Amino acid sequence: MTFLDRPAAALAWLGRHGTGLVALSMFIGIAVPPLGALLRPYFSETVIVLLILAFLRVDPAGLRAQLSKPALLAAAACWLMLATPTLIGLGLWAGGVMDLSPALVLALIMHTAAPPTFSSPALAALIGLNAAISLALLLVCIVATPFTAPALVGLFTGGEVMLSPLALGMRLALILAGAAAVAWAIRAIAGAAWVERQGERIDGLAVVTIFGFALALMGNVLPNAIANPMLVLGLLALSTAVSLAVSALTALVFMRAGRETSFALGHAAGSRNMGLMLAAAAVPELVWLYVAVAQFPIYLMPLVYKPLARRLRLGQDAPEHTGRMSR
Repeated sequence: MTFLDRPAAALAWLGRHGTGLVALSMFIGIAVPPLGALLRPYFSETVIVLLILAFLRVDPAGLRAQLSKPALLAAAACWLMLATPTLIGLGLWAGGVMDLSPALVLALIMHTAAPPTFSSPALAALIGLNAAISLALLLVCIVATPFTAPALVGLFTGGEVMLSPLALGMRLALILAGAAAVAWAIRAIAGAAWVERQGERIDGLAVVTIFGFALALMGNVLPNAIANPMLVLGLLALSTAVSLAVSALTALVFMRAGRETSFALGHAAGSRNMGLMLAAAAVPELVWLYVAVAQFPIYLMPLVYKPLARRLRLGQDAPEHTGRMSR
């Protein structure tokens, strides 16, 4: 093995064991807060790198095939971006929570009104789900976010917190266009065949990047847990329940589209990019803490989905040969 082969082999190993290592990164981020402070200035860069890797990991033809199904993507985007936050908002209103804790209401609406996290296609690839439909849904939801998220947040918070559609739209457009351009340049220079052969190594780079992303976000969790452990545990339980419930309900709603598709959509629905909302509005400290602990279900969810994806692949590899899941 040459000198250059060693890091390539290490990345391939990370790619093969990505789901467990991603979950571990959350706990390391909590246990070592100085790492979070060190990496926080590079938080935006980790988001962009994850999106570049997602574009590289997904075959362009596969992405075009998913985008050629506008009815399914439109239905999924409407469900994620409109139906789920509306259901949560109406549930909070019916339960009388609106006046009890406006900050908690804001956190929950932001949670369900946000688009899928930029790492969701990379995580889908690590799990073995259809990363192409995950990326296609992400693109559609990103386009919808400046129109839906500000309106829903304003509606259910009484206008106390305002998101700027222009600021949100410009930020998303720059991130998306930049990531797509870099991925296109890599494919053009290195060649599509070379990129396809690097699947496990690209997954390994995604693991490293998600590790840095998690460390940057989790740095303030330990001090808050020491100061108010019951609050942190309560927010953790609530965010986990919301993520899992939305994920499971989405998979059930879209089950008629096929298990492979419904699992991928369910995973995306349970993994939301609340950080975009934080960048576009001034919010209470409780919302920041909620967003931090809500990363746990996002990065622990692959441990639940990977066995399901493996069973699905085994079913598809049965004698009928109904087709393989896209990786």
